[in-house]
Amino acid sequence: MSRAQFLSALAASALAPLARPARAQGAVPGIDAATKTVTVGAFTPVTGPVPFYAILTRAADAFFRYKNENGGIRGWQVRYATMDDGYEPSRSVAVTRRLVEEQGIFALVAPVGTATNVAVIPYAREQGLPMIGPIGGASAFFTEKHVFPLLPDYGWSAAANTEHAIDGLKLQRVALLWENDELGRSAKRGFDKYMASRNMEPAESQSFDVRATDFTPQIRRLISARAKAVVMFGSNANLAAALRSASRSGFRATWFAPFFTADPSTYRLASELLDGTYFSSWLLPVSGSEPEVEAYRQSAAKYAPNDPIGVFGLNGWSNAALFASGFERLLDSGKPLTRPNLIEAMEGLTNAAVGGARNVSFQPGDHRGTRQEGIIQAKGGQFSLVREFRPYPAAAFDLPT
Repeated sequence: MSRAQFLSALAASALAPLARPARAQGAVPGIDAATKTVTVGAFTPVTGPVPFYAILTRAADAFFRYKNENGGIRGWQVRYATMDDGYEPSRSVAVTRRLVEEQGIFALVAPVGTATNVAVIPYAREQGLPMIGPIGGASAFFTEKHVFPLLPDYGWSAAANTEHAIDGLKLQRVALLWENDELGRSAKRGFDKYMASRNMEPAESQSFDVRATDFTPQIRRLISARAKAVVMFGSNANLAAALRSASRSGFRATWFAPFFTADPSTYRLASELLDGTYFSSWLLPVSGSEPEVEAYRQSAAKYAPNDPIGVFGLNGWSNAALFASGFERLLDSGKPLTRPNLIEAMEGLTNAAVGGARNVSFQPGDHRGTRQEGIIQAKGGQFSLVREFRPYPAAAFDLPT
């Protein structure tokens, strides 16, 4: 048996104790009123090309364990059933079907992956299955009635970074470095629209391959353009490599990056070169003193001790917290605990604090949940909030999805 087959079997066997008897006819899926237990589920890549993404799921599980140990959601316990999909969209659909038919889930909560979540949307729509906190970035999430995402469009974040460079720091010559894939193209779209709204031209706009480790050609272009600010949208490894190339070339500028790079792992890659970098982030700093962030760090250390404390974990934790906020609102409404009523409750969330996120709102026809970002800065190995949460620039936020 191969390692992948072994891990798949292990993941399947882990679910065996969770098997549920067939529901009585007319019963609401996932709702056990006798024991006050709600069952939700998710697909996650235990195997496949990105098994480290399972950190997100373990953090979501840590949230529910923490919640259950502290009185539950208005006294209701959460049972979280997860299954391996190998990060394959076709398997994600099959896994979701199993979660619905065998586990009787009330909703999908914090399922992992952009392409995998997009693949599941038609089946979930057919079943009336709410998808709460899909962890990925796709414009389809913002308009589907049953889908409630926390993660923003990367174009909104790029625009927020650029706004802070121009208005907050008074830097006029702003350049963009963007990963040549959907992530980077989304960032470029928002950046370009925001710059156009200000009647400004980018100092430079350069793409790069996700596997790039030497940014000397791009840095030379930035030097020629006399760029004073650089908005960089790529991985934490890309950001560290670009900072090293800039240092070797003697290029000095103020750097900006996306929320997922505001992580201790980036410091391990870039060391003191990361100091001074700004991050537009829908999440509070992982090292923050807010009660929700402290609760994340404590529960992650307790329930997922082998996982690093960082943005990935806080992301998964916050997407699980989104379900708790919606289910709590449903319980407070006094309406029957059904999937349609959960969707209605979710669409009434307004300016909610959800895990490490702030000012989360949904309304019918508009599921852009995260509507504001703060600005975080790296300094001395720590990440601190240096500008409060503000709405995204309308030029990017109001673009058609």
